[in-house]
Amino acid sequence: MSEPVTWLLLAYRIPSEPSRLRAGVWRRLKALGAIYVQNAVAALPTDPAAERALRSLRAEIAEMDGASAQLLQADALAGGADLVTAYNAARDDEYEEIVDRCRDFLAEIERETANSHFTYGELEENDEDLNKLRGWFEKVAARDRLGAPGREAAAKALEQCARALDGFADAVYAADTDAP
Repeated sequence: MSEPVTWLLLAYRIPSEPSRLRAGVWRRLKALGAIYVQNAVAALPTDPAAERALRSLRAEIAEMDGASAQLLQADALAGGADLVTAYNAARDDEYEEIVDRCRDFLAEIERETANSHFTYGELEENDEDLNKLRGWFEKVAARDRLGAPGREAAAKALEQCARALDGFADAVYAADTDAP
């Protein structure tokens, strides 16, 4: 049995208008990897970085006209496994999106190979795309504090993309060497 998780809970109230304020808070919480326990109550596993980020966000919300926010640290007395499951499901959704984008990347490499489009420009573009995928994976992995099972599939998909790019690079170099 795994160790119980202590949670940081941000409970807030923001006036409905202007809606950009609510949307901004939602985006910040999403970027941190928070899950919503219920409307306007977001949860993150406790760690120093999460606490700093939520304290800062709470202070920003408290400065908004007509808004309030409280930051709590809590242990689940019951339903803790549900929170862990929801948190890991949110990470798995992100990992699955990375896997989907890796499939797109591989399809692009296959198209370029089938069309013998072995140019340095295409290689550079694909290299940039792979670097973006890696950066995205690193962001999700940094939020993955509870070991979501989808991480392994995303890591393997990225390795497959790297191998495909290496093969494409070899074809580009061979085409360059064979050029008159």
